[in-house]
Amino acid sequence: MVINRVFYTKVISIIFIFLLFIKPSFGHDPNKNLLANKIFEKFDLPTIGESKPIGFYAKGCLSGGVKLSDTGPNWQIMRPSRNRNWGHPSVISYIKDLSKSATRIGWKGLYIGDIAAPRGGPMPYGHQSHQTGLDVDIWLTPPKSLNLTRKERDKIKAISVRKKNLREVNKFWTITHAKILKEAALDNRVDRIFINAPAKIWMCENMQGSNKWLQKIRPIWGHHSHFHVRLKCPQDSTECIKQRPTVSQISKSSTGCDESLYWWVTKALEPADPKIKKPPIKKKKGARDFTMNDLPKMCLEVIHSE
Repeated sequence: MVINRVFYTKVISIIFIFLLFIKPSFGHDPNKNLLANKIFEKFDLPTIGESKPIGFYAKGCLSGGVKLSDTGPNWQIMRPSRNRNWGHPSVISYIKDLSKSATRIGWKGLYIGDIAAPRGGPMPYGHQSHQTGLDVDIWLTPPKSLNLTRKERDKIKAISVRKKNLREVNKFWTITHAKILKEAALDNRVDRIFINAPAKIWMCENMQGSNKWLQKIRPIWGHHSHFHVRLKCPQDSTECIKQRPTVSQISKSSTGCDESLYWWVTKALEPADPKIKKPPIKKKKGARDFTMNDLPKMCLEVIHSE
């Protein structure tokens, strides 16, 4: 009997140690087939532990998100009720550095738009990306005050710098905007910056000196009241997926100030020829369509973590 008791005690101890260290399996998790944005929007706080961007900018999540305070010495978070001022530490430090530089260039600081939700992931509205804590929207509105109330910051409208014809910048665009974008792009942490094509065209035609940084400035629809900064995957982030092709490949190692840029304000705006029938385009699955099963497996751990 003594031998049996010793034997069973050892077996139980081994099982306990095994259960203690084994990672939970989410193979039969009921959340796998639920819409991811409905799950991630429920979290008000990030996971505890090391910060990790997981997956791709438009198909991933964030572990260990860090909060950017609503108001800092050189910035304010806009639309604070959305609770989207969370990110990887690299983007938080980048925002602080750029907002300080903005004061040197000529603004009072920066109005900061969405970064990511507390645990990243797809959002129910507003973005396809901003899922891994490495994207941030920065308003093109020069701050008049950095002491706005939360209510004011939820209602204030951002200023557009593009004319209604979609081809040129308007009277609100200034050389200071261009200088801030240059400062934003020169940072080695930055992968690319998205802004409307007329703004890039203006910079291509008016900025003097070495302009290799312009290859990071990528034209895109919209983005006339803010610019969107995307940081590179941090070196130690093994779960982060880099964006391809690179800006150097897209611009053929140049500035991107070529005919492909002017396409956005010429041919792209021409009305479609009704005589030419185009085959129906199959709708791609987007951020608001993703289930948890579409995201990296580690995102299941993120939603189950404390």
